[in-house]
Amino acid sequence: MKYNPLKAYNKLPDLPPKANIESMVILKKVISASRALSELKGAITNLPNPLLFIDTINLQEAQASSAIENIITTQDALFQASVADVKIENPATKEVIHYKDALWFGVDEIKKKPILTTNLFIAIMQIVKKTEAGIRNLLGTQLKNPATGLVVYTPPEGETIIRDKLKALEDFINTEDNIDPLIKLALIHYQFEAIHPFFDGNGRTGRIILLLYLRLCGLMDLPALYLSSYILKNKDEYYTKLRGVTEKNDWESWILFMLDMIEVTSTNGRKRIEKIEHLMKKMGDEIQKELPKIYSKDLLEVLFHLPYIKRNHIVNVGLGNIKTSGTYLKNLEEKGFLKSITVCKEKLFLNYRLMNLLKGKE
Repeated sequence: MKYNPLKAYNKLPDLPPKANIESMVILKKVISASRALSELKGAITNLPNPLLFIDTINLQEAQASSAIENIITTQDALFQASVADVKIENPATKEVIHYKDALWFGVDEIKKKPILTTNLFIAIMQIVKKTEAGIRNLLGTQLKNPATGLVVYTPPEGETIIRDKLKALEDFINTEDNIDPLIKLALIHYQFEAIHPFFDGNGRTGRIILLLYLRLCGLMDLPALYLSSYILKNKDEYYTKLRGVTEKNDWESWILFMLDMIEVTSTNGRKRIEKIEHLMKKMGDEIQKELPKIYSKDLLEVLFHLPYIKRNHIVNVGLGNIKTSGTYLKNLEEKGFLKSITVCKEKLFLNYRLMNLLKGKE
């Protein structure tokens, strides 16, 4: 029977699919994607402080993941909001911050109980959307082409059916099998998006699940992969490949897309870390030469934890009191290492060279 996008896909098959998911071209791509991911993991592990850049990466991932859903905020606004002691007024910035909170909630949960469950999916979505809503329990959800308004997909309907499909997905995720983890990741992501269990927040929840699954498999120790940037740049292809599975059972194209996402983002992530390390060493040498009395490894790490810095950050690592910390930042600004900016009467200092690098300007 031909697939009908206007009809609820209640017959969505459980995983694994009957199609060939281990063709030669897929297995070849698995090798290169796995190598790139392993190199990124090694680059992070070899950092003197592996946690140093993690907040920056997570905020960028949150921004890109939200942008896929047309929730737009700037990196400047996002980094300022994560540092300044002010109430976040911009709704888009709030949602992006919620995404980061949901990701770390998920990381903490699988540390305590290393499985992915329906209840965890619901909790993540509720943090992302700041809602108490749960599984879809009303009829009428349809996904439309934003350009034409035509319905392209109608997900399964009925809370019982949706919960049954999530339980089957949960069992598939947490059961050991011989499927390569990266191929399995592609299957999981399609299935979750096809079930579309929530009224809103499905895409962002699904992308958080990707990062949690990589950690569960031991492929990444920290959620330090900037996956959403790839989807954002290839948004049309992403949705086309998703529909290709539903409409034509074209699993190969979808799996290859996901493997390429892993490979490209891993390679880009490793190169970015190398650039940040290089800039950090260069600035450290310059500060040590220009301001030898205030230079320390701890101070340098504060300057590279996030692009925006304030006095409390220096106080919190034990480098001085508020007055001393203010003097440090003022000296760094006078020597051209930082630029000050006022956000709602609070003075922040910007490591503009780090920000330029994160924006791809260096």
